[in-house]
Amino acid sequence: MKVEVEKTFPIQLNEDSLHLNQVGGSSCNLTRLSNATHVVAVIPLHACGTQVEEDNKNVIFKNKLTSADQGEVISRHHDVDIAFSCAFPKETKLTLGFRHKNPYAFSERGFGTFTFQFEFYESPLFRQQVNASSYPVDVYLKQMMFMQIESSASIPDTELFVESCKATPYDNPNPPISYTIIENGCVKDTTVQLYPSSRSQFRFGMEAFEFIGAYQEVYISCSVILCVANATGTRCSQGCISGGKHRGRREAVDQTSRHSVSQGPLNLVAPADSKGE
Repeated sequence: MKVEVEKTFPIQLNEDSLHLNQVGGSSCNLTRLSNATHVVAVIPLHACGTQVEEDNKNVIFKNKLTSADQGEVISRHHDVDIAFSCAFPKETKLTLGFRHKNPYAFSERGFGTFTFQFEFYESPLFRQQVNASSYPVDVYLKQMMFMQIESSASIPDTELFVESCKATPYDNPNPPISYTIIENGCVKDTTVQLYPSSRSQFRFGMEAFEFIGAYQEVYISCSVILCVANATGTRCSQGCISGGKHRGRREAVDQTSRHSVSQGPLNLVAPADSKGE
């Protein structure tokens, strides 16, 4: 925390003996940043005798400017004694801006340029995408969410394979907290429903949920692969592999590398505002 105090006559009179609650280290030295008109100090929150208190709403850091002799119990001088504090709220509201994610574009040997687009949809008919301007998308617990991943490639006869999907409370595919939806091509969440799709699409839905703890948002991230359609031995042709034992991939360029795509956030509406159980 930073304190600036005008050099009034009492302070000027006691300036040589002025110090913080405790003296120690360059950060506690009052001459380092002070100028001709003000005493200036930038004080670490856990140094220079700073005391920490708290109440129901704030964490409070307290210190003081004083000219009293630290080695004495009493004084018969008119010492400078200016207490100051900084209060940090335990809870605060943050407003963040979110932007709908555009198609992911890649380029690989044998496949040229290709893209993956991850979208939320309004219904299982997959006719109307959730408007990009409405992100984050409000959902209620147990509400069905409809998602589509679609590929587009510069070469003909390709097929999309979604190998895995997981939910995270952050826009990060590898956070410490995640929930598995699809793994090794196999559906893991019991509420997931798969919908008819073309070779370049993967359509699925699932019930909305929330992470336990102070998390209001959910992002969905998936690992996807593009393959030559109907080629044998590719990851696309293997489908769901239970137990996680993958057969070796072909050396020929019949499939791309794995790519991560995500969309979100989904904003979990408070229970008080819920439309129902």
